[in-house]
Amino acid sequence: MSATLDTAFETHRPRLMALAYRLLGSRSDAEEVVQDAWLRWHQADRAAIRDLEGWLVTTTTRLGIDRLRLARTEREVYPGPWLPEPLTADDSPGPEQQADVAGQVSLAFLALLEKLGPEERAAFLLKDVFDYDYPQIAELLGHTEANCRQMVSRARTRVQAERPRFTVAADTHRHLLERFMHAMQRGDRESIMALLHADARLVSDGGGKVTAVIRPLEGAQRIADLYWAVARRAGDVSELKLGHVNGEPALLRFHEGQLHSISTITVDEDGRITQVLSVLNPDKLRGLV
Repeated sequence: MSATLDTAFETHRPRLMALAYRLLGSRSDAEEVVQDAWLRWHQADRAAIRDLEGWLVTTTTRLGIDRLRLARTEREVYPGPWLPEPLTADDSPGPEQQADVAGQVSLAFLALLEKLGPEERAAFLLKDVFDYDYPQIAELLGHTEANCRQMVSRARTRVQAERPRFTVAADTHRHLLERFMHAMQRGDRESIMALLHADARLVSDGGGKVTAVIRPLEGAQRIADLYWAVARRAGDVSELKLGHVNGEPALLRFHEGQLHSISTITVDEDGRITQVLSVLNPDKLRGLV
């Protein structure tokens, strides 16, 4: 009987994990929420469950919202900026990996979702990412359809206001990132500045455990100066590689053979880098590569 229950749950685990991760922006938190959903499934009166997927999605969403409320309180006292925890990373990317993009989400998008309230975030994801209709969302969240429509509308407005209006081709994105990597390796301030938008922004998350910029860094000059200093300090023990994180091109920095940071970029319609997100917190990088 237990094996049958496990098989039924495992069929839906990928979808539950995808939902929990997008809701929480944390691989470890998402895994805990899905595990809690598994425990509740084993304890539930299964004879009363007519729609297994619906029950599991509802349970996972509600557990996720509760965990997100707690996480938001924790993140208020987080040392420096908080960035999402990467789900996947690969230091040997190939063209075939571009197909995986649809199955993941960018760190920049997850960071935008942090601006939404827990139920607002859940409603937005259920509607715009997982294609649930409003009656389903209303039943799942315990709100009226009208309230759910308002939540989704507000969320769309906030996300679209800050999301890039232009998406560069994958090859262009990768080529720009490669040029950025080479300029960083050389500590070439002029080349770095030429690749950055004048108002570019750098956000780094060290979690108070490693050296990182504790406030967002604004402006091409200041960002270029930082990478110049990093190149001078790191010397031969630091290595940069082009890879993929959550299905998008990323820079992976290794220090003495260990993954030290991952960085992703946002690019505007003129081919300039407008944002750099760097995750350095070792807890968020453990086991990725």
